[in-house]
Amino acid sequence: MAPVIFLVVISLVTLISLSQSLFLNQLLTLSLAIGGFILFSKMRLERLKTVALPMYVVAVLILAIVLVIGIESKGAVRWIYIFGFSFQFSELLKPVLAFALTAFLSQNTNTSFRTYISSLLLLAPVFLLIAFQPDLGNAMIYALVTLFVFFIYGYPLLWFVLSGLPFVIASPVLWHFLHDYQRRRLLTFLNPTSDPLGASYNVIQAMIAVGSGMFMGKGLSQGTQSGLRFLPERHTDFIFATISEGIGYVGAFIIIGCFVALCIRIIVMISQVEDTFTKIFGFFTFGFIMMHFFINIGMNVGLVPIVGVTLPFVSYGGNSLLANFIFLGIFSNLYFTNRKRHVLEIK
Repeated sequence: MAPVIFLVVISLVTLISLSQSLFLNQLLTLSLAIGGFILFSKMRLERLKTVALPMYVVAVLILAIVLVIGIESKGAVRWIYIFGFSFQFSELLKPVLAFALTAFLSQNTNTSFRTYISSLLLLAPVFLLIAFQPDLGNAMIYALVTLFVFFIYGYPLLWFVLSGLPFVIASPVLWHFLHDYQRRRLLTFLNPTSDPLGASYNVIQAMIAVGSGMFMGKGLSQGTQSGLRFLPERHTDFIFATISEGIGYVGAFIIIGCFVALCIRIIVMISQVEDTFTKIFGFFTFGFIMMHFFINIGMNVGLVPIVGVTLPFVSYGGNSLLANFIFLGIFSNLYFTNRKRHVLEIK
């Protein structure tokens, strides 16, 4: 948990430099997230395994309900407001769906083509319901992480190529189903300076913020891009640019180092268990954290198209923070329950 603690501290320090209300809200959410971590790290997970399929069905139904009664914001229907609190279930349900898919894969140890198709059919409704919100960023993360786990699980690479071929062939048709802003984001990714006051504005301001921080940064709350609000979503999607402007390359290096350390630790823990369920869920945990990390920082420096993806443990937002702490709580529980025991033999 040491890298996570560093990331959370950097997040809180950055948020208090931007707004006291953002800091207090995140601090409250953090206390709930830590409570979620403790709860899932101590509870008996064997009972949850027996209801993995109902959990999956309920999760899919919730995602469908979001499309019906969700609140539209910035052209997307991703949130449901309950008692004044907003819930983004495409974030909150990540550990639930990962747990359900892990249960399915661990019970079907054969890597037959039939099992592969069944696995894709479990992914399909989740991907489509999130894409329809529209939340293409989270939909792609679900798909990429799940396919990564399928590959580690042992499905042949040829099956991935064959299943992806229809989408490649149909890409000209699928292009027309994208929303206008999604098409503009993809086009401006190829040419970031094409529309500096429109679709390219976010990525240009983010790269200016990252570069202007130089080695030691301008100081938190002293940055021009974030402080004067030229940088959009400075506390969520572009918090990495805010930190890079404030504490420079040093801050960026610490964040990247923390994520690398965390992911290496997860891989080491996976290697220390023989239980299939623990290994698969561990790879889901690694995949979701690593994919968020790569895409968020990538879009802050212009390496990937702009999508609404948070930086785990750093970006402002309770749904993402809670989901990631639950991931770590479940994996920690599974690891300490199933890790290899070394028995001392006296001869």
